Amino acid sequence: MASPKTKPTKVNVKQFMQSVEHAQRQKDGYTILSMMEKISGLKPKMWGPSIIGFGSYHYKYDSGHEGDAPLIAFSPRKQKQVLYVLSGFKNQDKLLAQLGKYKTGKVCLYINKLADVDLAVLEKIIQAAWLHINEQEDGKARC
Repeated sequence: MASPKTKPTKVNVKQFMQSVEHAQRQKDGYTILSMMEKISGLKPKMWGPSIIGFGSYHYKYDSGHEGDAPLIAFSPRKQKQVLYVLSGFKNQDKLLAQLGKYKTGKVCLYINKLADVDLAVLEKIIQAAWLHINEQEDGKARC
């Protein structure tokens, strides 16, 4: 079985953020970084080459595939900010309806620029995701 590609690395988060070429994407990334640090109370770690994560948990699927993943994370990609926060938390759809302009994937929230969304609602979404995943893990989040 192949090993997971997304795992913690020793890459410096600040250096990675400074390498983000698009100025607005970098600025927005720092805002998201600050929100996630405040909400989690943890220092960020790089997961793979481009994901900034907070905390970690172990998962195991019925198929036998297992690994570790950050509790909440984001990546300042070339086209959009990708936030890994859609965990099915209570009132998720209600909060998303108040957010502004975005797209979603299974667990991903895609935002072109933070000016397109309500930052207070985004913070509530990140907070709700953080609390939900910690409840699912019975507070066993590892740092």
